[in-house]
Amino acid sequence: MSAAVEKTTDLESRSQDGPSQGASPGGAANDINEKNNKQVSGDHPNSEDPQQPTVDAANENEKQNGPIQRRSTLKDRIKEQKDKLKNKAKPPGGFDSTPLPDVPPGHTVKFTFHRASNLPAADFSTGSSDPFLTATLTTSLPKRHKEDPDLVFRTRTLRRTLEPEWEQDWIVANVPSSGFKLKCRLYDEDWPDHDDRLGNVVIVVNSLNENWEGFKPPGNEFEVKKRSGSKRAYILKACTSAFTKDVSMTPKLYVSAVVLGQSDPPYGQMYTAGPAYYFKHYSPMIGRLTGIKVKRDDAEDSNGHDDAASSSQGNSQGNSQGNGKKPDKGTQKYDFQANEIQLSGPVPSKLYHRFVEFRPVIGLLFRSRGLRGKILNKALHHQHARVYSFRDTTAWGTFEPCTEAATMQFLKMAHFDEGGRIFTYVLTLDGSLKFTETGKEFGIDLLSKHTMHSDAAIYIACSGEFFIRRLKKPHVTEDPEPGEPTHPDQILQGGPPTEPPPRKPQYYQLIIDNDSGTYRPDKSVLPYLQKFLEHNFPGLGIVTLACDDPEDQKLKAAQAKVKQREGLTINMVLNRSPSASSFSSDDISDLERAEGGKKTKRERAWDLIEEPRRIKELRGKHTDDGASGGPSGSGEAS
Repeated sequence: MSAAVEKTTDLESRSQDGPSQGASPGGAANDINEKNNKQVSGDHPNSEDPQQPTVDAANENEKQNGPIQRRSTLKDRIKEQKDKLKNKAKPPGGFDSTPLPDVPPGHTVKFTFHRASNLPAADFSTGSSDPFLTATLTTSLPKRHKEDPDLVFRTRTLRRTLEPEWEQDWIVANVPSSGFKLKCRLYDEDWPDHDDRLGNVVIVVNSLNENWEGFKPPGNEFEVKKRSGSKRAYILKACTSAFTKDVSMTPKLYVSAVVLGQSDPPYGQMYTAGPAYYFKHYSPMIGRLTGIKVKRDDAEDSNGHDDAASSSQGNSQGNSQGNGKKPDKGTQKYDFQANEIQLSGPVPSKLYHRFVEFRPVIGLLFRSRGLRGKILNKALHHQHARVYSFRDTTAWGTFEPCTEAATMQFLKMAHFDEGGRIFTYVLTLDGSLKFTETGKEFGIDLLSKHTMHSDAAIYIACSGEFFIRRLKKPHVTEDPEPGEPTHPDQILQGGPPTEPPPRKPQYYQLIIDNDSGTYRPDKSVLPYLQKFLEHNFPGLGIVTLACDDPEDQKLKAAQAKVKQREGLTINMVLNRSPSASSFSSDDISDLERAEGGKKTKRERAWDLIEEPRRIKELRGKHTDDGASGGPSGSGEAS
């Protein structure tokens, strides 16, 4: 045994002086090689002998003593973080059980944005502006996480005026006794370009109680700070004011704020208590890209149910033809519709979810960190602004919260049970429900992502998908299997696709789930979502299903088949719009690819490289398309 050890030690010591000779045959050749190897450094072994092994001393020591410790670099740390996230069975994010902070009771405050005066003209062509106001409310009330968004309110846009009168209320609950800071930003709506800033007003109140005098109507006068406004608009105003005496350059804003009383619990959650309002954002170009069709005007698209929400007030241009003629019932137009409806809070505290960081780039995107994260974050904000854009066709209104009128307004925005539609939704922490139609046939995949709908919000209440179905008999039921025929699974008389939808909410069920890979809401909180929606939409049967429930997957698969069956038997009319009149060649090629299933030029080129025999096939297909296709943007299809 000792002899073997001595032999091994001798071999190791010889290997440190030079390459080992154990692999070469004995004799004179070995002596010659040994002499030659003594003249060669151990780091540069003799490469002339192919049979000669080269064992580095450092590698041999590494085998004996373990790997050599190397200094970690930024690249190594990033790689470790990536591997850590990939190997995690449950990446960070999803349901967050952080409780609401324990704070004293707060107050309910009613803000009223009355009017503004002496605004600058931001539109040179009209000599006026299209003003609107956004208000951001911040307080000393602690948040569950610092990334929780602040409360924001937006007024409607008034067209071509320098003296807007909004007269809109915003009621906020649980404002703490330590006061608040209200920052009002004035803008000129300038779609599709960036909105022009007209200035801002900051209102600070340091203490609050039930005896606070507040700012009584018609509101206190606040001077607008011009420093943050559009320089172009104020230069024009200075030029026009130079020839007129006693004309001020400073705009004014009139706001009132009064305390309505002590708020109800939970006190640690500040939320919008009223009024209930909605916005419907239309985009004809996205409608063409995605194949979404609606009725020719909003009144017809609502199927004559405006009286069901009699308390709502609209401000949508182009909702009627204006010539007194009744539009054709069989005609529709391409128009993608993005919806947002403010529900009555508070949102249950259990509905609290963070984005799931299943890849490192996701965290960079949501937090806008690093060059790549900032680019992606800006792209998502831009996409959200395009889909939920405010323009002259945007419809808005108010309704009585938690009534059947609210339920009917929601059903109108979801088009009742027509066409087998499935919607993607996001419910924000302030109770704003945002949703659009979705589906695998969409040409723009980003539209079906919850990241876009939430505007890259780090925390939301809940997200997923939903659809509407109609019962044969009117009664409220939460059973996914009501034991009677339902549409669109079966054709029922007295409603779509052959007749207008019934007026009563009791005819309908809302099937809603938690199918969202971005936030992955926990299925244990679905009962809280159900109770919240039942409170806001009385008369509507609310059915909540987990996304991994086979019943949910079966119902959505049947809904998709119905869309293929009922979504093609219509006539379409394409109306021109600002978005449709600004197509580029790239937009046209993308549109044709989305509608006709055509490949891009790059994809066709790769096909030719891989399969040259398809040259004749593609050439013949191109000839047929040129012979059968009409001029682009002809305006009608059947």
